[in-house]
Amino acid sequence: MQNPLAIVGLGYVGLPLSLQFCRKGSHVVGLDIDQSKVEKLNRGESFIHHIPAASVAQEVSSGRFRASCDFAEVGQCGAVVICVPTPLNKNREPDISYIIATGKAIAPHLRKGVLVVLESTTYPGTTDEDLRKVLEEGSGLKAGTDFHLAFSPEREDPGNPDSVVAKIPKVVGGLTPECLKRATELYSSALNTVVPVSSCRAAEATKLLENIFRGVNIALVNELKVVYDAMGIDVWEVIEAAKTKPFGFMAFYPGPGLGGHCIPIDPFYLTWKAREYGMSTRFIELAGEVNTAMPDHVIHRLSDALNDAGKPLRGSKVLLVGLAYKANVDDDRESPGYVLLDKMKSKGCDVSYYDPYIPVIRPSREHGHWAGTKCVAWDQATVSGFDAVLIATAHANVDYGQLGQWAKLIVDTRNAMKNVPSPGVIIKA
Repeated sequence: MQNPLAIVGLGYVGLPLSLQFCRKGSHVVGLDIDQSKVEKLNRGESFIHHIPAASVAQEVSSGRFRASCDFAEVGQCGAVVICVPTPLNKNREPDISYIIATGKAIAPHLRKGVLVVLESTTYPGTTDEDLRKVLEEGSGLKAGTDFHLAFSPEREDPGNPDSVVAKIPKVVGGLTPECLKRATELYSSALNTVVPVSSCRAAEATKLLENIFRGVNIALVNELKVVYDAMGIDVWEVIEAAKTKPFGFMAFYPGPGLGGHCIPIDPFYLTWKAREYGMSTRFIELAGEVNTAMPDHVIHRLSDALNDAGKPLRGSKVLLVGLAYKANVDDDRESPGYVLLDKMKSKGCDVSYYDPYIPVIRPSREHGHWAGTKCVAWDQATVSGFDAVLIATAHANVDYGQLGQWAKLIVDTRNAMKNVPSPGVIIKA
């Protein structure tokens, strides 16, 4: 049997990638420090909503996939793919500690000829400087000579039915031409299209460009939303009309702020790294300021709407609908919903939330103070008891027709109530 592939980090990136390699005949050892996650996967269960348990069970029962917490397993593998988080620290600076810790954990077990690929989004230079250093120091081997090193950015889009791992072109950059060749061969064995670039840094920069592009354009429509609202113009109507242009326009949509593990974070990896070269990134930073300010705009609209109803913000009961960072997923990382909950609570609101994908708020580094909070029931008695409902995420399995009939006041940041009849008041924010 061929040497297995090790994939480190079995989250929203690592698990679907593992299953795709298994489907194409590879044997995968999934490594993770979370023992409960490892045990669940080895039982053929899934902990991610959009990944069916049947998909996991099939690969476990076939013997092609198993999970482990033992990083010594790397010693039996021909390649290692690293898919660990890269958050920002409390000072909004890049935190690559998970990458470094993973590098230190696998380095003692590396053998000559092994390929190591980093998929975690990060700033240019992380792979060929930071990760390379810990791998070489911990293994006694030299990158590009004794083992191969490459970077290939993840392009997962949870909840998007068109986001199929096998069909998404895979950008790959290697430390040397031979590293690139080995990485290209690895991904070509499981994915339809591989796009080689000249270096690890070019591949790292590609991922940043993709997400900066989204962040900047979302900031544009967020700013236009505020401006057009002051003019009495519906930005959603304007976007739908602009979409009819068959060239030169791509639709982006406003919201209550940015969420997820990519768009709110990745641009700051580049702005931080750019300072090392004495460069400023004013355009990117301005977009970040606009997006970061959106929760305040939403709270202002909520306050005005409650005032118009004769109620102060302080003391009002408010239901947040949708806590996940985007529609139809259970991923709440960096969700603006938490910012809204915090801001409403700080202003004296009695806040609750409803999200069919998040029945109980899980512990997290950023929002641990909400851990254990339970989702309210979805029924007329419960919903009608709130003074206002704030829609932060528009899940498809929420009955907005019922919401329109039950709620007295709805502040809608996602245009979810479009064409939904309601005897109550609907405010777009």
